[in-house]
Formats: sequence, structure tokens, C-alpha cells
Amino acid sequence: MSKQPGRKSILANFASYTPQQRELEQENAPSEPTTSSSRVAGVIGATQRTLAELREEREELKAQLEASGELELDPELVDPSPFPDRLIDDDEEAFEAFKLLIASEGQMMPILVRRHPADPARYQVSYGHRRLRAARELGLKVKAKVGSLDDRQLVIAQGMENSARQDLTWAEKALFAAGMETAGVKARDIRAALAVDDPELARFRTVCRIVPEDVMRAIGRAPKAGRTRWTALAKACSDDDAVDRVRKTLADAKGSKSDDRFVLALNAAAAKTRKKLETVNVVDASGSKLGTANFTSSEVRITVDPTHAPGFAEFVRSELPALVERYKASRDS
Repeated sequence: MSKQPGRKSILANFASYTPQQRELEQENAPSEPTTSSSRVAGVIGATQRTLAELREEREELKAQLEASGELELDPELVDPSPFPDRLIDDDEEAFEAFKLLIASEGQMMPILVRRHPADPARYQVSYGHRRLRAARELGLKVKAKVGSLDDRQLVIAQGMENSARQDLTWAEKALFAAGMETAGVKARDIRAALAVDDPELARFRTVCRIVPEDVMRAIGRAPKAGRTRWTALAKACSDDDAVDRVRKTLADAKGSKSDDRFVLALNAAAAKTRKKLETVNVVDASGSKLGTANFTSSEVRITVDPTHAPGFAEFVRSELPALVERYKASRDS
């Protein structure tokens, strides 16, 4: 999906040092853009201040990256980001085409890494996970820029790179935000990393609170499912029975595309469960059957044969007040 005319990403120039765009276009499939609602003047002013802060931070990071040298690293020495922002990509054909491009033309754009805080002989990737995977599978060195980044700068650079290209799906952004929040990253920095506002961050939190992480990861990227459909799934998953149905459905749907898994999950969550029905025969002292009584958690239905029990229905109706009083007495005792 193309960007709206006249709206340039706040990070459109973040990776301006790169010489090629073809590699990026094959590496990243567009997802649904986040639409911002109109705000009152006070909020607009706050947003403008936030954008100014983001521009300043972008320029600082850009200058730092431009000053850093480019290295060729052994992919086996590069670990994933401590803040994962990607779900498993089930479009292997697209990745194979991307890998073929790397094999035939070489890696045009470097990835961004930092020294591993716990092991200076290793690195952690900020962005460029698919380039890293392609180089590893091809047995090639991976071109990388090494930035001196703390956790905050790493997630902001990581989110900025992806958000500028509309690279992450809505679910990936939600899980990325949840992971950063769990790690203690401030809300301000999460918003900066993903270029989202407070209402969207709140929606991320709501969906991740209701839909278990294992369910979201089992569904996968689901690029066609945006905010509205994930919110609908969260609403449908408001009880444990719905979540259990979704897990069972996803367990039987392995091998399907993530968008198809999302549809199956949503349908399973929204399906009405059939109430458990218990049937008891109504018999007299001699054992003769007069009818049946059906019970569920919210319904009692008695059916009698009037030829065997004439007037039984009227008798039950007349006894209901006394039966209710006996029920209340048993509850109070």
C-alpha cells in the first residue's frame, strides 16, 4: 500500500546513506498504515513538539551512523535484537527471491548492529534481520555498520527503520511494543520507535493483554489483518473458552498462510459454544417413564406425556414458588 501523497515519513531520510532501494523493496512487503485521527489544538501542539524531538533524535542517530565504519562480519557472530519485532514469515518464496538477489548482486545495504553488551566479541542486530539470514544461509559475510547504541537508541533505530518503510505488520508492532514495555522501555520511547500516538499504543496494550502471546505468534504476521480486525479478535477472545477454541484451531492449521490462520482464529473465537445438555428421565415410584427433563447451565426444560401424567405441567407451575423458596433457603444455609 502506497503512502498518502504529501505525507513524508518522519524518518524518510533515516537511511539516506544507503545506495540502493531495490534490495529494500524486495526485503519488505508493505502493511496497513496507521491512520491518525484529528486532534484538538492543544494535542496538535504536543504532537509538533514530539515530532521536533524525533527529528532531533533522528539527526543524532544519523550522524552517529554516518560516522561509523562499515565492516564485514561473520553472521554466526551476530545475535538477534533483544527486542524482537518480527514474527515468522511464511512467505518463503519471497525470501528465496530476496536471497537470490543477494547471491547474484551482493548485499547493497549494510545492516545495523551494536557490540553485544554481555560479550564484546559478538554483536546484536538492530535492523536487517532478513539480510543477516540471507548472508548466513548463503555462507557469506554480512556487511554491517556498528553503532554505539544503548537499549533506548537500539529500539528507536530499529523501530524507525521499520516504520519509515511501513515494514512491520500491526501484530508485529503490537508485540514489539509489548516487548519493549516489559523490558522497561518508556512509553515515550516506544511511541518514538514505532511512530505511533497514545491511542494506538493503548490499542496495542489492549490486544496483547487479551490475546495471549502464544496465540499471536501461532497466527503469525497476518499482513492483511490490521488494527480493526485484531481488535475484533481481542473482543472475541474475552473468555477462556474462546481462547481454547482458537488454540485448538491453530494447532490444526499448521502449514497454512498467516492471513488464513488469522481468519480461522477469528471465526473460532467468535463461534458460539453449544451448552452442555444433560437429560434425565422423569419416572414415578414404579419406574414408569412420565417424560424427560433437559438441563443446561441456564435452562431447564421438562417434557411430559399428558396421557401418563395428566395435569403434571400445572402441578409443577403451582409448585414453583415453594421450590424457589427452598432454593433460596439452601443457598442461605
